[in-house]
Amino acid sequence: MTKPELQQHYQALWQQSLLKFEQHQFETDPLLTAKDDKRYGITLLARPSEQVKQQIRHHLAELMQLEPQQYYYPASDLHLTVLSLISCYAGFTLSQIDTAAYVELVKEVIADTGPFRLDFQGITASPSCVLVQGFFDDQKLNQLRAKLRSAFGQSTLQHSIDQRYAIQTAHMTVLRFTQQPANPVLFLQKIKALTSVDFGSCLIDELELVGNDWYQRQQNTVLLSRFDLNKSAVNTAV
Repeated sequence: MTKPELQQHYQALWQQSLLKFEQHQFETDPLLTAKDDKRYGITLLARPSEQVKQQIRHHLAELMQLEPQQYYYPASDLHLTVLSLISCYAGFTLSQIDTAAYVELVKEVIADTGPFRLDFQGITASPSCVLVQGFFDDQKLNQLRAKLRSAFGQSTLQHSIDQRYAIQTAHMTVLRFTQQPANPVLFLQKIKALTSVDFGSCLIDELELVGNDWYQRQQNTVLLSRFDLNKSAVNTAV
């Protein structure tokens, strides 16, 4: 997607969700607090800079005071999904696959992918969550995703790329609804004020291949490998 296409896509998401929010229709996630949620998968992701994380947390502070019962992603869990290789499903464990083969294939694919810059500006939403909008000017992220899709499609490795939806954006989920907002009118007023906030930009020069739960909680995340886009090299986690 080009930047204008991303803007159009985010705006369409926002307008659709806004209609529901204005009717006090917020989709809550009953599994957020479930202790028996066994969904697990593998994701190639990027982390925003500490400065971007701080900006996000700073601008969410009023919302957190107003609606403390909602689920706000901690700074440690904020991420951009490059590609979900195995979408989370109940019963999957890392022991079922050869993780080294996944690391090696990703390493081959990203060998000529350099760093890319992302700009985080404004928010959009789905009926169940609030998202920070990410934008990119060049097509490195799109090209990387296309190469990964091709490589895994030609491999014999288990994957479920694009089965849920074909990811094209650079958004980050920052809030999920655990219950209906106590003050939906004021809540909506607060999130509308975030649509024009500049959360900053950062250079993405490192990617992580991780085993993860549905919410990318740090305590359930297993780092399989870290890829340095500056060197086109891989440092495998021990």
